[in-house]
Amino acid sequence: MDRESKAALVMAFLDGGSPADIVRLCRSSGSFVEAVSQAEDYFSSQPTSRLGKLFGKYRNRRAELEDRAEKVLAWCRQNHVTCLNLLDSDYPPLLQELSVPPPLLFVRGDAQLLSMPQIAIVGSRNASPGGLDNARAFATALAASGFVVTSGMALGIDGAAHDGALKTGKTITVLGAGPDVIYPRRHADLYRRIIDQGGAIVSEFLPETPPLRGNFPRRNRIISGLSLGILVVEAALKSGSLITARYGLEQGREVFAIPGSIHSAFSKGPHQLLKQGATLVESAADVVEQLGGLLAYITPNIETDRQPLSEMRHLLLEAMGFDPVDIDVLVQLTAMPVNALTQELLLLELEGTIAAGQGTYQRLP
Repeated sequence: MDRESKAALVMAFLDGGSPADIVRLCRSSGSFVEAVSQAEDYFSSQPTSRLGKLFGKYRNRRAELEDRAEKVLAWCRQNHVTCLNLLDSDYPPLLQELSVPPPLLFVRGDAQLLSMPQIAIVGSRNASPGGLDNARAFATALAASGFVVTSGMALGIDGAAHDGALKTGKTITVLGAGPDVIYPRRHADLYRRIIDQGGAIVSEFLPETPPLRGNFPRRNRIISGLSLGILVVEAALKSGSLITARYGLEQGREVFAIPGSIHSAFSKGPHQLLKQGATLVESAADVVEQLGGLLAYITPNIETDRQPLSEMRHLLLEAMGFDPVDIDVLVQLTAMPVNALTQELLLLELEGTIAAGQGTYQRLP
């Protein structure tokens, strides 16, 4: 798909073009390559229109723009960065559904992780000790349950969420800068740990793009767009976390909030979300139960990729029988560690072998 990525990059380099323009032209033409190939037609038929002027610039600078695109792709290959374009088979399906998805994503680490079931955990940069503990605890439990934890690597709640997820599973960070720009610098070690432990660093911005203020709303939109739901741990009334939650609501995502003290400024954001219909959560199990029915929706090729049941899953299904049973009983019957048991239950639910609800699990005939 390098040809498509190169064409998308060429369009991105055109001054005056926007991601919305690039996506619209790709969708109307059928591909980025075809959109670029029609540049002469756009310029000839609509020379004074905005798109006509846009492609007039391509006409005059074609060699320069293609050279810049080649250099970016070469940089990606040299630095083990995957350049995903909107038409790529590995482009995350939930993000693809947005009205204006990012035309390009730069991914350092495991790009396939972007298509796995994700929960976004966001919150204040100046979080309380209790808020940081909650972020870590929820992330640890949700990662153990099979979710990829997605956040923005900011100080405070974001960093705690990534850190918690790394203890039991995978995490994705979405940057408001280029994929090679570590921001904040204090999270340089976290950046490396995410890659080393099989996670992913994601950005829609070109390499070397600095962390400009205007980039972060776009980053927040990707965080919510990748995720099945957004969990807000602590946030002031005017914060990027509430922007992420608002994007999530617009995108049809579930929004969760942890309540706090009525005297804390960091509780005002979650409390406002709760008034607007967000789901109040007190444990990671609340999130898992709420999102269970959506997980199979984005899990790719679950039927064709299904593997024979492991010995552990056979044991679990035999212990379950065909009556509803809760996790405490299953722990007693199987002697499996809670983390391993929760992960197996999630996989069985994704495969359609069991159903979950009201805190119980039931084997399907």
